[in-house]
Amino acid sequence: MNRRTGIVGYALAGVALAAFAAAAWVVSPDAVLGPLTWLADDPIRFGAALVALTAVRPFLAWPTTLLAVVAGYGYGWVGLPVGVAAMVATALPPYWFARIGRTRAREGSRTADRLCGAGERLADATGGVRAVTATRLLPVPSDAVSVAAGGSGIGLRSLLVGTALGELPWAVVGVAIGVSVTRLAAGGVAAIDPTVLVAMAGLGALLLAGPLYRTFIRDRASPTA
Repeated sequence: MNRRTGIVGYALAGVALAAFAAAAWVVSPDAVLGPLTWLADDPIRFGAALVALTAVRPFLAWPTTLLAVVAGYGYGWVGLPVGVAAMVATALPPYWFARIGRTRAREGSRTADRLCGAGERLADATGGVRAVTATRLLPVPSDAVSVAAGGSGIGLRSLLVGTALGELPWAVVGVAIGVSVTRLAAGGVAAIDPTVLVAMAGLGALLLAGPLYRTFIRDRASPTA
């Protein structure tokens, strides 16, 4: 009986954090950090809450780095793999949405057809894992990358591996913020060193530069036989 009560309590904790997340839609992601002080006292309860936050994040369009911040807040640096796993899992809903609706979108819109076709060519030239990794490193909305991967026909395995690799630097930044209680209290969720952003964006651009040139510039510039 006690065990069942405990399970129900953990589930309710997750639902509670999801409710706080929904309320924070009107305010900001910082509104979630208050209840985390209580939730972090129990690692299992905190884990259930983090799962709930991971599930609702795509619908709130929050940055995925927030999940790493939360993981770092609750688990410290040990939470780094937890943060990465949450960031990978939260990429699945928009990816599946785009993957399922890809055929219908291409048939109903010439623009969508051209975008999907361009994405397919780039993925073929780059490789699915490299394409996802590079775009995750760029400072662009994570959900946009997931949708683009689904629309481009990139496989699930490539999405998972590429997302884990590309989100890892962002997870390190997020966990570093999460373990610093004083920075959280001062609104440090968004306090990311611009140098880190430039370095990650530069690496992502380097990974994409060659395939982009070969796919969209060199081939068009080459004279036809």
